[in-house]
Amino acid sequence: MRSGAITAILFALVATVLAVGLFRLHHPTSSERHPAPDFRLAQLDGQPLQLSSYRGKVVLLDFWATWCVPCKEEIPHLVEFQQKYGDRGLQVIGISMDDAPDPVRTFAQQFHMNYPVVMGNAKVGEIYGGVLGLPIAFVIGRNGLIYSKKIGSVDMAVLEREIQNLLQTE
Repeated sequence: MRSGAITAILFALVATVLAVGLFRLHHPTSSERHPAPDFRLAQLDGQPLQLSSYRGKVVLLDFWATWCVPCKEEIPHLVEFQQKYGDRGLQVIGISMDDAPDPVRTFAQQFHMNYPVVMGNAKVGEIYGGVLGLPIAFVIGRNGLIYSKKIGSVDMAVLEREIQNLLQTE
């Protein structure tokens, strides 16, 4: 075999292993699923929000910020998902990683956010594995287990199918 062919085969093998690893990181199997870490944070109106109080619902937990361009593109879809699937058991929860609530309040009004928004902090980012870039979303089943983690911009059709499947199967 020629060295070029061997290199191509090795490259394909490494790419496959990496792709499977990344898929499993973002789509854990049932034996790899972990409970979503609970937290209690203040909503924009000052009322506390406890994640565990949403047990029994499918939760889309979205880490975002007002300055994040992909977040601005995704939030209208999340508003639509909440409107479309809220009565079937979906609850979108936004965790703003902004430094202050005032720009978040303005943003939430401008984008007609129809779901709870809380002010995040380093601790909640840390318990979710570190929030080094935005957006990051977690899809949590009715049983409180994390079904997937989405880093960066996400294909909304894929996310919607995942939500629909969890709403039907749980």
